[in-house]
Amino acid sequence: MKPHGARLADMIIAAAAEIRANPLRSVFTLLGITVSVTFLVAVVAIIQGMNAYVETTIAGAIVGANSFQVRRTPILIGNVTDEMIAMFNHRPRVSMTDAQAVIDALPDAAAVGVSGGGGVSVNAVWKGQTLTGVNVLGVTPPYLDVQDYRIEDGVPLTEVDNTQRRAVAIIGHDVADKLFGQVDPIGRQMRLGEDIVTIIGVAAPKGSFLGRSADMFALLPLRRYEMSYGLRRTSVIGVKMRSAGEVAPAMVRAEEAMRVAHRLRPGQPDNFAVETAAALVAFWKRLTAVLFSIIPAFVAIGVVVGGIVIMNIMLMVVTERTREVGIRKAVGATRRDIERQFLAESIMLATSGGVAGVLVGWTVAQIVAAVSPLPARITPWSVVLAVLLGAGVGVLFGVYPARRAAMLDPIVALGAE
Repeated sequence: MKPHGARLADMIIAAAAEIRANPLRSVFTLLGITVSVTFLVAVVAIIQGMNAYVETTIAGAIVGANSFQVRRTPILIGNVTDEMIAMFNHRPRVSMTDAQAVIDALPDAAAVGVSGGGGVSVNAVWKGQTLTGVNVLGVTPPYLDVQDYRIEDGVPLTEVDNTQRRAVAIIGHDVADKLFGQVDPIGRQMRLGEDIVTIIGVAAPKGSFLGRSADMFALLPLRRYEMSYGLRRTSVIGVKMRSAGEVAPAMVRAEEAMRVAHRLRPGQPDNFAVETAAALVAFWKRLTAVLFSIIPAFVAIGVVVGGIVIMNIMLMVVTERTREVGIRKAVGATRRDIERQFLAESIMLATSGGVAGVLVGWTVAQIVAAVSPLPARITPWSVVLAVLLGAGVGVLFGVYPARRAAMLDPIVALGAE
């Protein structure tokens, strides 16, 4: 008698040979599983990639790494009602006095910067060339450190630039590239809206966020910005700490300083917001949680359909190979041997469909990432789940055909044509 391991190997080899002998039938058999697994792997890859993208790129761009903001209103995401907007509009503005209070409360901060308003979109003009959609923002010099702007060429803004309202600007990489091309923009003047400014620096590229360039901007000294574009309704105070562990305690101290600056009594609610990008990340995770709850339903439908197809094909195979089953039983094969042989074929078909689905799903995810701003990240758990799903379908829907083959009477089977 052959050892159990050898018999198992023989069954796998025989199953593989049978699948190769009928390639067209095998392809149609595993198609349902392949499509379901492809959907699972591709969608999960895109969602997981978006999660990482939101946490590391978008959230960091809005608030900054190891940073938080003091704002008049929180970052509004999701269901925002008119009542909420009206309530926030009654809050006092965040002012430079508030910024100084935060600076005094956080002497250990790496940087505390202020930006005025939400910025304005203007045209930038140089030597008859016009670039539309340039976002102009007024900032204090430390704001560049808070938001992780790195100066690629030229020099950063200084406090003297701000106090003297100098008409100077730091421009984004796309502005420099699209407006000046191969010409060095440092020291050159351009029209920015209705203002004439001298370019003193070019920021290193930050890339794009969901297909929108993050490098189409110009940063002016805050006081120059206010002189050119009017006083903004409110400011945003950005605070950067030296490590992530320092952020939470610093937020508490900033809140205390703001409550004192706004003369709030104990028990009165804050009329300002101190927050990180956690609200944005939490909102996105709630959204993806809904998507993850929908995905299993679609995958389950495809898996059930694919499993039924496998079962029907295997039943047809049993009918076609009735004489073969009779011969094998006549030479000593047991019911268990027959059952295992047909079950091995079913499992191999379904698992092959799962593996094919993983490969196709990975390819689809990469194509989506290449032609759109949506990133993709293949996670090990989705690959393992896909392969196990295929094998599980093979077992679940292959048992009945395998048992039917094992129950065939050898005499009747030998007489079959």
